[in-house]
Amino acid sequence: MNLIASTSTFGFFTLISRILGYVRDILIAIFLGTSFFADAFFVAFRLPNTFRRLFAEGAFNAAFIPSYASELAQDKEQADHFARNVFNLLFIILLFFVLVAEIFMPQLIYLIAPGFYKDPQKLELAVDLSRITFPFLFFVCLASFFAAILNSYNKFAAAAAAPIILNVILIGSLFLSQRLNISDVTTLSYAVSFAGLLQLLILLFFVRKNFKPILTLKIKIDEKIKFFFHKLLPSIFSSGVTQINILVGTIIASFQAGAVSYLYYADRVYQINLAVAGIAVGTVMLPELSRHVKNNSFEQITNLQNRALELCLFLTIPAAVALVLASEEVISALFGYGSFDIQSVNNTAIALTFFAFGVPAFSILKIFSNFFFARNNTKLPFYLSVISVILNITISVSFFNKLGFVIIPIATSISSWINVFLHFYFIKKGNLHHFDKTFVYKFPRMILSVVVMAVVLYLLLGFFSDKFNYSENWKFIYLFIIVIISLFSYFLISNFSGAFKFKDIKLK
Repeated sequence: MNLIASTSTFGFFTLISRILGYVRDILIAIFLGTSFFADAFFVAFRLPNTFRRLFAEGAFNAAFIPSYASELAQDKEQADHFARNVFNLLFIILLFFVLVAEIFMPQLIYLIAPGFYKDPQKLELAVDLSRITFPFLFFVCLASFFAAILNSYNKFAAAAAAPIILNVILIGSLFLSQRLNISDVTTLSYAVSFAGLLQLLILLFFVRKNFKPILTLKIKIDEKIKFFFHKLLPSIFSSGVTQINILVGTIIASFQAGAVSYLYYADRVYQINLAVAGIAVGTVMLPELSRHVKNNSFEQITNLQNRALELCLFLTIPAAVALVLASEEVISALFGYGSFDIQSVNNTAIALTFFAFGVPAFSILKIFSNFFFARNNTKLPFYLSVISVILNITISVSFFNKLGFVIIPIATSISSWINVFLHFYFIKKGNLHHFDKTFVYKFPRMILSVVVMAVVLYLLLGFFSDKFNYSENWKFIYLFIIVIISLFSYFLISNFSGAFKFKDIKLK
């Protein structure tokens, strides 16, 4: 398997999805801004979407793929039997969970947005919208199961492309609500669940050549199934620690008007890099790493782990530097229109700046955790993630009254970096990884390339400084020009220095 090629395939579709996500969020910002309605919808959307990220973006793969790949290597029929048992148990558990959540939605909203109880109208709207969006969780988690099957066969395109549907449907629903003059937030909420159903149906279509689910209540809970679910819960927590930290941030931010929206928009900006550098690389490497670990192929293990970490750092370090330097310009160009006023731009930019410091850590954790997951160790990443979340909560709660919403991205970044260092300590202690000569050669050249890019970006921001006024209609174009020139300088220096070669980028 070519890591670059497979990641390029996965990352390409993920990138398209995230770009459409930006278009969606720009439209939401124009129509809703950081208003009462925006806060309510973002809570309603964050609730199932957080569970989706916890389940889909690494957690299910981490628990399922090593077990399924092991079964597949021995016997296809045996592997399918195992997968069908997992599917049926998931179906029952998810259905029960969604039904219970629908009944107790007011109590659930109180847990994730306790600040809303000071505003009964906002609380009622958030509960109503959450009941509409929550079935999305059921559909998208089952879709994630089919995606994991496809990933096990090194088929990444369909799974990566499926989330595009959500953004297309949401964009369409916004224009529909404007045309029919109906509630934007209600239409958006129904669109969320409908998009989840479509994702499920499409992935079911693509997986049918490799696996055919058979829905039944006759489930044999053998030792293999027990082992899988024993791994699943800790992997959900450890794989999704960044999302858990953000959810914690949402809970605390609910006590400050507009803060939920500020954090949501800032989160959306850096997520595109996390999706490509962390989720895409991590998703692609896990099936292959699991096979190498099973076969005790130490040379291949070392090579794959180094190349994955190398690619992750190559993509995240420049992104973090760029977002720190240009956070205000980015937010203004993407969202600074209509109902999204100057104050919203400034506050969201502040949140983005502090999230940016944590961007490499968010992605590195996706890679480091796979070092353990491929070896069927989900407990240690779980314990380390618990420490990270406790630290995040402690910092956020301790300083929220003094600093307001700003402390949330600060705490998220600090706790994530500490989590990285803890993972690295146990990786070295367990002798799970060592840096090869290629990594040692490339890393300092990578840093040099980032420094050059930062200088170019700083000069460009100064040259175009008067083009990012709130009232400037063409600021997105200027941002696009700056991004293209900065990226070109980075890739050019990387190529000449040997940090990265253009010939390494191969699409398949």
